[in-house]
Amino acid sequence: MHGFPSPPRMTTHAEHGMAATSNRDATRAALDILKDGGNAMDAAVAAAAVLAVVEPMSTGIGGDVFCLYAPAGSSRIVAYNGSGRAPLKAELSWYLERNITRIAADSAHAVTVPGCVDAWCRLIDDHGTMGIGQVLHRAIGLAEEGYVVQPVICEAWRASRQRLAADAHAARTLLVNGDAPEAGAVHTQPLLAATLREIAGRGRSGFYEGWVAEDIVTRLKELGGLHEAADFASAAGEYVEPISTDIAGYRVHECPPNGQGIVALMMMNILEGYDLARLGPLSADRLHLTLEAGRLAFRDRAEYVADPAMADVPVDTLLSPRYTDMLRASIDPARAMVGLPPAELPATPSTVYLAVVDRDRNAASFINSLYFAFGSSRVAPNSGVTLQNRGCGFVLEPGHRNAIAPGKRPMHTIIPAMLTKGAKAIMPFGVMGGDYQPWGHTHVLENMLYYGMSPQEALDMPRFCYENGVAMMEPAIPGHVMHDLANRGHPLGITPEPFGGGQAIWIDWEKGTLAGGSEPRKDGIALGY
Repeated sequence: MHGFPSPPRMTTHAEHGMAATSNRDATRAALDILKDGGNAMDAAVAAAAVLAVVEPMSTGIGGDVFCLYAPAGSSRIVAYNGSGRAPLKAELSWYLERNITRIAADSAHAVTVPGCVDAWCRLIDDHGTMGIGQVLHRAIGLAEEGYVVQPVICEAWRASRQRLAADAHAARTLLVNGDAPEAGAVHTQPLLAATLREIAGRGRSGFYEGWVAEDIVTRLKELGGLHEAADFASAAGEYVEPISTDIAGYRVHECPPNGQGIVALMMMNILEGYDLARLGPLSADRLHLTLEAGRLAFRDRAEYVADPAMADVPVDTLLSPRYTDMLRASIDPARAMVGLPPAELPATPSTVYLAVVDRDRNAASFINSLYFAFGSSRVAPNSGVTLQNRGCGFVLEPGHRNAIAPGKRPMHTIIPAMLTKGAKAIMPFGVMGGDYQPWGHTHVLENMLYYGMSPQEALDMPRFCYENGVAMMEPAIPGHVMHDLANRGHPLGITPEPFGGGQAIWIDWEKGTLAGGSEPRKDGIALGY
């Protein structure tokens, strides 16, 4: 697998505009849009569309979107939830009567109605300056004419060969002679190009109505799904009120549940009660406190985070000072807690996060995902759409807040973030990687605000988290720190693959410039002009 970040990259600086994504083609596409007069939202959707082509295991038009947007660099943050819903026939009793106790990752039941295209079109209409056709132009060209497969993408593709081979349409569309395309090879996706052209010409109707929707619904029905054309025709995301908390004199904003942004805020709230700046960034004390805060926050995620339209989600209580103090009081600085349920991570989560800031300081924090690598690994035969498996986020337990129900949105892992101070936006940022994301938000932001790191330095730092009851460390964590953590009672493991992938762009209002970082564990880059 692609190794861990070494040597460190340099932070990118620019004056007028900047984009940071996990793939060079996507970053260049966003920058081209900015130079052609588009704004940050136009560029963000253009980059996400390119990523849906060139990084097909991580994202696609068969997935979901969340976005935070700061118009003109204001601290009045616009939040959009573009997550999909369960089919209207998805009654919990239907699954229980058939003795289905969990939703399998590759089943049709894992496929929620994709929210991506609806979100792209709505956000461009409401906040962009270009039409959806112009914004999708670069993605269509790459899908038709080909794109060069990058090294990290190649490795992720190879890891999914068996899953893709199990679906005839996925194998035909996404494998080359039964294998992943090689790094440096040129790959095309003509079926996806035709679908993107349909969306470019007809907007959201080109995906949720007509031949594309019919192709997807027909395939899902063949696989035993409960989806109907009406589920697609009625698909719609919504603007939501962001949630936020204070950290080191700044304010960090997240999308509310059904996303897990609240978990990141809970971790930050707990840790704000310690003098972290006094501790070394890779000290055993900092890692221990962060691990314990994360374990508590993830325990509560499992119980409380769900679709607030269909369940009671006590956001205010979970973020309240009183509850935070209670959680913090349960942490022993010298010993790991015992008897705490582990935060269980799903296998191979894949996502793309990107950040864009334009010359007017509109700032977009944008995240797009299929969930697992290649989502459900199910591909619609004529449209080339890879379908997500966000339905794995549901539980099949009567009375649980996150139990599947008709039209319900599952607990969602993808979370963009935005940092503000006073009346101004300071930084769109995010760290992708399934359940790692709250850990990543906490790590990167604290690295910058407590330890004075640049965006790139903060992203470069070694990472850690709890996974299936074990404190997993990237190998660059010092050995004496791991020894100390083990002595405090943490079961330890070394991760074979890097954790997450992130981007960040800092707006320096005093200098009038931008400073960006891009994840060294991925193929991407931050570029400005």
